[in-house]
Amino acid sequence: MAETGTAALLDPHLDGCGCATANRGTSFIDADHLPRYVAELDAFGFQCDFHALGDRAVRDALDAVEAARTANGPSDTRPHLAHLQVVHPDDVPRFAQLGAIANIQPLWAAHEPQMDELTIPFLGAERAAWQYPFGALLRSGATLAAGSDWPVSSPDQLQGIHVAVDRMTPDGDTPVFLPAVRIGLAEAICAYTAGSAHVNHLDDTGRVREGALADLVVLDRDPFDGPAQEIAGTKVALTYVGAREYTQLMRLEQ
Repeated sequence: MAETGTAALLDPHLDGCGCATANRGTSFIDADHLPRYVAELDAFGFQCDFHALGDRAVRDALDAVEAARTANGPSDTRPHLAHLQVVHPDDVPRFAQLGAIANIQPLWAAHEPQMDELTIPFLGAERAAWQYPFGALLRSGATLAAGSDWPVSSPDQLQGIHVAVDRMTPDGDTPVFLPAVRIGLAEAICAYTAGSAHVNHLDDTGRVREGALADLVVLDRDPFDGPAQEIAGTKVALTYVGAREYTQLMRLEQ
């Protein structure tokens, strides 16, 4: 994480005075070996999931996916990079080019104390502007899959959707964070539904269409009818799994 100085960065983290340190973060797998590991796993049909919190981590992961594509050719393994706290602009189009899915946790992409006190000062203005570039990824053709990273943050997907659209905390008491990379409400909902289904190879769900599984939620309001600042107030009224109401299924199991 950038907040703890462990995000793997191409250039060093800054100190409290804005000066470069010797710390470029932590890579848990040597970048020299990662392409070979990923290529071998991909050849066996494994899906590779990378936790990439800095621009160096993202680049190393994309380089490994590229090595797998070069060695094995196209495949349906659906590799994905999670978190994407800092993405160098040069790497944004590579997601679509390589078929690497952007696995995002939108709730973090807002001004809040951790961002303003522990992140932006230690990244610097240029890199801070590369954080969570959901809109840029989407415009470049990348597939977005959204989640919560619970229990690290709230599992409430509607709060995450709110931040993806507004780039503000759900309480609305903060300035907009990097508005140029906001995404629309329909795009955010798609990331949490069809995108998440896609990254999990659940191709028979995630969309309302004939033949798909009827795994559905009913909301207490139409979030498209109100202002974007009220999205987080939307609640789930009913949940259906396989066309059966979830509460009924729970009673049957008991």
